[in-house]
Amino acid sequence: MGKAAVIFCSACTDIDPRYNEAAREVVRSLNAAGYSIVSGGTTKGMMKVVADEALALGVRSVGIVPRFMEDVCYPDLSELVWTDLMSERKDKMRECGPDLALALPGGVGTMDELFETLTLAKLGKYHGKVVAYNCFGFYDPLCKLLDHMVGQGMLDLRSRSLISFPENITELKALF
Repeated sequence: MGKAAVIFCSACTDIDPRYNEAAREVVRSLNAAGYSIVSGGTTKGMMKVVADEALALGVRSVGIVPRFMEDVCYPDLSELVWTDLMSERKDKMRECGPDLALALPGGVGTMDELFETLTLAKLGKYHGKVVAYNCFGFYDPLCKLLDHMVGQGMLDLRSRSLISFPENITELKALF
């Protein structure tokens, strides 16, 4: 099937349009690098932007959607995978995107997906790269928090090194 990347991102629509353009650029770059896309599979916010761009490019795109969100699922994806629980959704997203877990800017759901994936990487249960795209400095506070955790002895340096924070598309593409 080739390489597959799972994208975690915002479901909000009232965001700075720069983030949506960054999401499109990421999908284009992943496509150029031969990745298929795995996402939350809904018509909400940046998830819709990711799905729209993947569809426009003809990229294989898999949406993982909990049944209770059926009314907002993106109908034109290459494949829809249904789950019963959000926890199953996250597991399935990582399973279908084993090569790269990429967090675009997002809210608490994105943070939940990112931190669980980072924890699984630390425990040797997720073997893909873990990346938070720090476009426009979005993840600067998270970088500071992780460094603070290291400084306080709450996080070891090896675990801190499991997540990358590229600041532009060139740095991001170097991680593919």
